Amino acid sequence: MNLPSPAPAWLYLASQSPRRRQLLDQLGVAHRLLLPDAHEDAEGLEAERAGESPDDYVCRVTLAKYEAAHARLLGRQAHEGWVLAPVLCADTTVALGQEILGKPRDADDAARILGLLSGRTHRVLTAVVVDGALKVSVSEVSWREVDADEMARYVDSGEPMGKAGAYAIQSHAAAWIREIRGSYSGIMGLPLYETAELLKPRGWRF
Repeated sequence: MNLPSPAPAWLYLASQSPRRRQLLDQLGVAHRLLLPDAHEDAEGLEAERAGESPDDYVCRVTLAKYEAAHARLLGRQAHEGWVLAPVLCADTTVALGQEILGKPRDADDAARILGLLSGRTHRVLTAVVVDGALKVSVSEVSWREVDADEMARYVDSGEPMGKAGAYAIQSHAAAWIREIRGSYSGIMGLPLYETAELLKPRGWRF
């Protein structure tokens, strides 16, 4: 009789996002961080290319992050004795039409991005890769009109910085959302359905 193979004890998460750690905890998936070395240009992997669609962008960036993380792991295995284990990477982007709304450069840029989202519907695309296999979650988020004072307070809080689209759905900005069509966890940064589907063939059970 063929018995199912046991699930791996843990995986490497190649992300600094505390939200992704929280979501993996929610699935019951133990993980260890696999963060870039000081010499790596992690931000450079997120640079946009002229004419690139948001869908192509999020897939390319996530695969590039995975390739960098996998190479990092092999290097650390060879030189520091790190154990090999599955590697998970993810990336989230916000798109208004074909315009990619990335992480704001500064407070003024954050206010500009929030102004574009006010009263409109945008897409949130999150790609997740496990050992080279990729899945993408696409959600639509509709905002009410947000006045200038509300935006200014949100920008002053510092919350927009480091966030694609200049907001986090689990923050105060949730009060501006009229409707979501798609994956709440995907909007947070790690779509749990797609993640589970990638992990099941590798022995995890949900």
